[in-house]
Amino acid sequence: MDEALHRIALACKGFLDDEEGLRLYELAREHARLGPVVEIGSYCGKSTVYLGAGVREGGGTVVAVDHHRGNEEQQPGWEYHDAELVDPAVGLMDSLPVLRRTLHRAGLEESTVVIVGRSEEVAPLIRTPLGMVFIDGGHTLEAAAGDYEAWAPKVASGGILAVHDLFDDSADGGQAPITIYRRAVASGRFDELERTRTLGVLRRR
Repeated sequence: MDEALHRIALACKGFLDDEEGLRLYELAREHARLGPVVEIGSYCGKSTVYLGAGVREGGGTVVAVDHHRGNEEQQPGWEYHDAELVDPAVGLMDSLPVLRRTLHRAGLEESTVVIVGRSEEVAPLIRTPLGMVFIDGGHTLEAAAGDYEAWAPKVASGGILAVHDLFDDSADGGQAPITIYRRAVASGRFDELERTRTLGVLRRR
């Protein structure tokens, strides 16, 4: 990965481990030829930079989908709330300006399509087969299941479905991501590849 882009990714707000980020970069680079790479949950652009660096080398495009109002854990009073991201004009969280600054700084605006909207409402608008889908949106079971049902069928044969924040033990973290990961495996449509920390990776048959 380009060193300058790597430094930008490392400096971004976000909860993605660097090892996980570099795996995303490699996956995006290898699978961009199969179709666009879709990211569900862009936040401030940390994972978008890793994916963007990969698709730029692979000759593809990242589609970054997020409503930018934050997931349930990022609201006031919750553990991951960041007051710096609250728009004082409306009193709501808004990570979109930070994402746009990140993409500009990284030189990835031309290879990234930013869609502001809720995942399940955006999904029907995307009809082309996808080289990769990375799910890192809301962590309630309803939100995660909605992301999975809306986007997993769009992954092209040989493409990748990646899910962040897999915790086998509920004492270590929420269970919604690993629930949809297990659902994908049980569907028979995907083969498991090696995990990277909490990043689960599946290949569409």
